[in-house]
Amino acid sequence: MAIVQVTIVPLGTGSPSVGEYVAEVHRVLEQSAERIKYQLTPMSTIIEGELDELLAVVRRMHEVPFASGAARVSTTLTIDDRRDKQGTMEQKLLSVEEKLKR
Repeated sequence: MAIVQVTIVPLGTGSPSVGEYVAEVHRVLEQSAERIKYQLTPMSTIIEGELDELLAVVRRMHEVPFASGAARVSTTLTIDDRRDKQGTMEQKLLSVEEKLKR
């Protein structure tokens, strides 16, 4: 199980607004929802699942802005692949919240 943070930025779109592109990329996640878990945030998207599947989903996500007319796409990934124990997005948040209650 891995957690990936992904930010996809379409460039060369003729507009500073990217909300339509984000919505189209989000549709890829909806189609993959039976295999991965995801959380949209204001600045990026966090996805959780098996690493090979996550990388395949990110590849599909990366292609979406091109299909919608972007001339260039910049995609940034952060991969948390912990192998000594199983971790989830929820577990990571709970761990920090517990420590804040000290």
